[in-house]
Amino acid sequence: MRPLLLTLSLLAIGLSACRPTPEATTAPSAAAPVPAEHAARPAATDADDNLNAVLWVQRSVEYRATALSLFRAAADHLDAALAEKNWDALVPDERDNPQAWASLPPAVIMDIDETVLDNSPYQARLVRDGGEYDEATWAAWVAEKKAEPVPGVVDFARAATEKGVTILYLSNRAQHLNEATLANLRAVGLPVKDDSVFLGLGTHVEGCEQHGSEKLCRRRLAGRDYRVLMQFGDQLGDFVQVMANTDEARNGLLDEYGDWFGERWWMLPNPTYGGWEPALFNNAWDQPREQRRAAKREALQLAQ
Repeated sequence: MRPLLLTLSLLAIGLSACRPTPEATTAPSAAAPVPAEHAARPAATDADDNLNAVLWVQRSVEYRATALSLFRAAADHLDAALAEKNWDALVPDERDNPQAWASLPPAVIMDIDETVLDNSPYQARLVRDGGEYDEATWAAWVAEKKAEPVPGVVDFARAATEKGVTILYLSNRAQHLNEATLANLRAVGLPVKDDSVFLGLGTHVEGCEQHGSEKLCRRRLAGRDYRVLMQFGDQLGDFVQVMANTDEARNGLLDEYGDWFGERWWMLPNPTYGGWEPALFNNAWDQPREQRRAAKREALQLAQ
């Protein structure tokens, strides 16, 4: 999921796709935006925090095997989810219609960046050029419509569609990227029922005020029209609202909803960016890159 440039206070509340906006947490499914005046650009030959992470996504069979395993396991749960009328992938507080949702048509909510579409070529450019995510380069990448599907997602989405399940793409890509995004999805074979299935950043939800890039309102919107069988994402904020982007709060949410993963919620691996990263330096993206890197090094857990 890539977020738009947010205030620090909003980032602390909801860093959640795609960095390529991802969650109410960080930038959309690439890295969170950093004002140019705060980041001295290193030479492309300098060490880059993302080198191994991007290479793992692009070149390792382990990444592909992980994604394939996840989508195949999710497909195996589809029939059970359809058959059980009380099966719901939205937390109760995000349901506006607690009495009527079971009779609604079924849908699956999917984040886009690093969940459905692989933006590692964009990340690779940042590594090569010594850069960091920014809205201009991100929009230019989206306009190219060259992102490939995450391994396994096309087969899953088509199987779900054949069972009458609508795929909803709930993304922190901005609304003005709607046309290019849907074109990219269609080009790689993903089902797109119509333009309404793209719930991008800025989608108006009557009766719900969106804060930053959090996805709460858009999940509520999806739940007004659909029985949500499953949610897929690469950030914690793709599934539930992250009120405070701290280690303690994030672990608390996992403790509370851990049983949902592997049945209703399906988390894709994304080592390249996410809400976990700014949680390590107090969400202070205004710090220079080296200061943020120092905080991350301090967060390493060493053998005692």
